[in-house]
Amino acid sequence: MLSTSLGDDAELRPLEPWQAAEFAAYADRVRATLKPWIPWAYTVVDKESARAYLQGYADRQAADGARIFGLYVAGTLEGGVIFRTFNAAQGVCELGVWLSPEARGRGLINRACRVLIDWAIDVRGMVRVEWLCDPRNEASIAAARRLGFTHEGTHRKAFHLDGEHRDVQVWAIVT
Repeated sequence: MLSTSLGDDAELRPLEPWQAAEFAAYADRVRATLKPWIPWAYTVVDKESARAYLQGYADRQAADGARIFGLYVAGTLEGGVIFRTFNAAQGVCELGVWLSPEARGRGLINRACRVLIDWAIDVRGMVRVEWLCDPRNEASIAAARRLGFTHEGTHRKAFHLDGEHRDVQVWAIVT
């Protein structure tokens, strides 16, 4: 399996359908901390649903679309980074992240996102990398700022999660 070292015994690796059991166990372990922000925390509830979720990304990647990566620390899945959308023809993609509480504060999200942003812009020619988050998600906003994203605005009541309509902030890096 291919991986990219992030230093400090951390790696960025593709997440694939064959890793469904590991992803499902991770979801169980961190579900409570992800549920306020991450829709898949509600739907990835067992090995089968994890496999379906990862297979969806494998299918989209095969079509040069979205991609999903795991953040590993000392060989243990501790988070992830996704190109939730990846439109090569338009040169626009959206980056998303999540991280277990015990792995926070080490700069892992920043390092992993920098790898993917650089690849998207320098290798794939993206002209716009987006970052979308709930305005109440202070950690996500702080990460976007650290990475150099610019806050462009807020879409009000843009999606529905956990029984409520949520606003979403739009952040972007443009070249």
